[in-house]
Amino acid sequence: MDEQDRVIGKATRSEIHKKNLLHRSIHILVFNSKNQLFLQKRSMAKDENPGLWDTSSAGHVDSGESYDESAHRELYEELRITAELNPLTKIKACNETYQEHVQVYFCKTDAIININQEEISEGKYFDLTALKNEIQERPDQYTSSLKLILKNYSGKIIRNTQITL
Repeated sequence: MDEQDRVIGKATRSEIHKKNLLHRSIHILVFNSKNQLFLQKRSMAKDENPGLWDTSSAGHVDSGESYDESAHRELYEELRITAELNPLTKIKACNETYQEHVQVYFCKTDAIININQEEISEGKYFDLTALKNEIQERPDQYTSSLKLILKNYSGKIIRNTQITL
């Protein structure tokens, strides 16, 4: 990808990360009817951010895939749920996102989540206020992408997730 998020080539995941190339990813924030946010704890087998708490679901956009297609695929692959996804914001590639152009989505559902244990070690719902306090106390336990999203877009997140199921 270039700085404007236009496709300029194709490479493997390892090549992209090794050469620090710009690429695309999605992050999804899953809320329940109590407005609690589900977070996943990344597997210790992950090559990036092992053992850290991250957004509900996240992943790279595959070659030829749209952000929306990727988001639905990742949501099902990681949490085994389907839901109506709503775009929240778009973040330009930066250090905090590991050079990823990120499309952030949110959804609201009380569907039963069954985590993919190959990618996620655990998951649970958090109250947003308590989560912000926890991140301030233990920032090294959370991914930089999650911290960036919550810091810069928490007002927008709260406004958008006040809808009822």
